Formats: sequence, C-alpha cells, structure tokens
Amino acid sequence: MEPVLKIEDLTKVFSRGGQPDFTAVSHVNFELMPGECLGIIGESGSGKTTVVNMITRLLDASGGRITLDGEDITTAKGSRLRKAYRKMQMVFQTPTESFDPRRTLGDGIGESLRNHGMSAADAKKEVSRLLEMCGLPADFAGRYPHQVSGGQCQRAAIARALAIRPKLLICDEATSSLDVTIQKEVLELLGRLRRQAGADLSILFICHDIALVQEFCDRVLVLYHGEIVEQGIPDEVIRNPRNEYTKSLIDSVL
Repeated sequence: MEPVLKIEDLTKVFSRGGQPDFTAVSHVNFELMPGECLGIIGESGSGKTTVVNMITRLLDASGGRITLDGEDITTAKGSRLRKAYRKMQMVFQTPTESFDPRRTLGDGIGESLRNHGMSAADAKKEVSRLLEMCGLPADFAGRYPHQVSGGQCQRAAIARALAIRPKLLICDEATSSLDVTIQKEVLELLGRLRRQAGADLSILFICHDIALVQEFCDRVLVLYHGEIVEQGIPDEVIRNPRNEYTKSLIDSVL
C-alpha cells in the first residue's frame, strides 16, 4: 500500500538579511498511510505550521520532497497545484476567519462544488447533505459566519473541506480555539467521518496537546526546533518518552 503523503528530508531555511539564516524545519521525514490519522505535536515555534505551509505549497521548501498520492508536488504551481488541492484540504484554527464574512456558509461550502462543474441546484442539495453529515441543520446554509457559534462554524468548515472528497484532510490546530466540550464533539465528528470514509480519508492532525493526540491519532510525531525528536503510537510515547522535550510536554498535561 502506497502512502497518501510522503515527506522526505523536508527543510525550510529563512534568510534574514544581514543576520544568520534561520532553519525552521530540518530534514523531516514521515509517511501518512490511507485511512490513518497522524498527529504532529509541538509548542509554538516548533515548526508545525511551517511543515504544513510547505505541504500545502504556501511556502517553498528549501530542500526535500513532498509526494501526494504518488505525485511529487514539491514545486507544483498553476494547474498542477490546483489538481493537488482536489486531493488535499485544510481545516484551520479559527473557523470564522476562514469563511468570507460577506457570504453565507452555504456559499462557502458550495463554491468548490460549483468550481468543479456541479450545477447550482445540485450544489445546493449537496451542501445540505454535507451540513447534516457534520451535525448541522440544512438551513444553516443561509447563515453567515457571525450568526453561528465557533463549534458550529468549525463543523461547517469541515463540511466545506470534505465537499470535494479529498484524500488528505489537514487539521491545523482545528480544536484549539474551542472550549473543552466542543473540542470533544468536533473530535467525535472527525472520528466518525474518518470511520465512514475508511481508506479514502487520511488525516494530518496538527496540535500542541498530547492528550488530544492520544485520544484521536494512530501515530504521533513530536517536533522540536524543526526536527522530529520522537515518534510512535501515542500510548507508547506517553508511557515511555525517550526525549526530554517529550517528557516536558507530557508533564504539562498529566
């Protein structure tokens, strides 16, 4: 079985004018298999967001290779990048900011469907189905982002991300701005959607909370100063951490 996402020696170096260059990510390697949920944890500044921004091509990598569904997208642009985005979608930390405040949730969810050639009438029906699949009434399609709660908006954001049936869903701190009860509900939703999709949906779960990763992910990578310092099954990493940084992360939540 081939990985959905393969990262090889991924590196990002930022030039800072007359100052020494800063290496934000250094020779990161990992694979994400079909149907798997892989967590990446680390504190702010550990390199998590830089890794995600390179995978999604918001940043150019300084070195290494990014392979999505068998295709090298390390330098993809234009039509090749648009093709990659059909297979890869994101759910962001602050859901209300990821929607256009001047447009309804239904418009935001249906945009990608219409862009892929679906008629307006069919897109409207599909938006209703997606909202209900994510635990929201169909009439939420007519609401604006400011008219719903953060948890409801994040459910709509998940519906939007899954609209084109991507193979890879990247959740970048997708629960960190929600209270604990809503966090649990969103994680349960993601887990249910993942089980329903089976091998057709893999999740890259970016987080700073190892307890959430233990609950939700199959494997975890610990990122520190741009390097992977530990990886494995969450329960094993928590019970037997080998790295001092991992121990400090565990101690902060247990």
